[in-house]
Parts: sequence; C-alpha cells; structure tokens
Amino acid sequence: MSLRINDTVPNFTAETDQGTITFHDWIGDSWAILFSHPKDFTPVCTTEFSAVAQLNDEWAKRNTKVIGVSVDGVEDHKKWKNDIESYGGAKAGFPIIADEGLEVSKQFDMLPAEAYLPDGRTPADSATVRSVFIIGPDKQLKLSMTYPMTVGRNFAEILRALDGLQMSTKGVATPANWEVGQDVIIPPSVSNEDATAKFGEFETVFPYLRKTKAPS
Repeated sequence: MSLRINDTVPNFTAETDQGTITFHDWIGDSWAILFSHPKDFTPVCTTEFSAVAQLNDEWAKRNTKVIGVSVDGVEDHKKWKNDIESYGGAKAGFPIIADEGLEVSKQFDMLPAEAYLPDGRTPADSATVRSVFIIGPDKQLKLSMTYPMTVGRNFAEILRALDGLQMSTKGVATPANWEVGQDVIIPPSVSNEDATAKFGEFETVFPYLRKTKAPS
C-alpha cells in the first residue's frame, strides 16, 4: 500500500549507527525528516549527507530531527560518516538506519514487497531508495519527494518546504516560491469576516486568492 499525505507513518524498531530506535518514540514531540539512500560510499549521497550535516543548527531551530536510512550495515555507516564529515566540514550527528533487510524501505513504499538484494549488488539494485519524508509531531506524513540517483537533493528546498509546513499549522497556506517573512494565503474556506478577525488586514487578488502577513 502506498504511503500518502496525512497517513500515519510506519512505526518500526531498527538498528542505527547510534543504537536501536523505535521510530515513533524517537520522533517524540518533534518534526522529523527521514531521507534514504541506496548504498553507503556513493558519490551523490555523500554530498547530500554532508549538506544535511551543515544544516544542523537549522534543523534544531525548527524542532526537527533528521535521520538517514541506507541498506548497508551499522559498521559501514560509521565508516562512511568519516567521509561525510570530511567532505562537508560538519559533524554528522544524526543517526543512520541500517536497513539491510529492507524492512524500512518496503514499509515506506520505496521498494516492492518482493525486492531483495542480490550478491554483489550495486546501488542500482536499490535505486528507488532515494526519497525524503517530512513527518509531523502527530507522526503523519506531511510531504514526500523522490529523486533519481543522478540528481542531488536540494536541502535548501527541503528546509523551505519544512518552513511552509510549519507555517501551515497556523491556518494559512504558502504561495509558490514562498520564503519566511513573505505574505501567506488565506484559505478559501475562511470567510472575509473570519479572515479579518483572525488576520486583520488582507489583500484580495481574486475572490479565491487573498494574501496577508504571515502570523508570528
């Protein structure tokens, strides 16, 4: 079954390079980002993990935990982190799940149920394990993105999307290319009277498109 927006994400127990976790307990009251990789010691993924490490302070500001998942084992994860930290010049303090049995990859619908890793496998055998999942404190999936192996993920965009999701919890939506500090959209389900009471002044571009200052 596909994992859809607003579904409760799977709860699982798994080994990581930082010990055993139970996913929902690990999330706690935080937001969470799970980002997956088809294999350790691969070039694009190394640059991506480094980008995540460089954003440590930004994740913390947003009460967000990040966790990687790769289909290699704990010892490989620990060795790979040396390369990640060397490349990015930042501590990779987040855990990486060792999904050697593909349980997590299958539960998150990144691989079909019948998938297995052949002997002498290459990253192509688990190429679809290249996704990002943003999860709310309610343990529900808020956003997902899947990339091919040849295109590095833009973690500035993932950070921007996280900001938009957190802003949306205040009863508003965000327009295209929205950045923190810019105006937001009042949902059509909110009447003009209620919009005035809740947000104060707003701009009516079209009857269905009204903009206002972002609530603090």
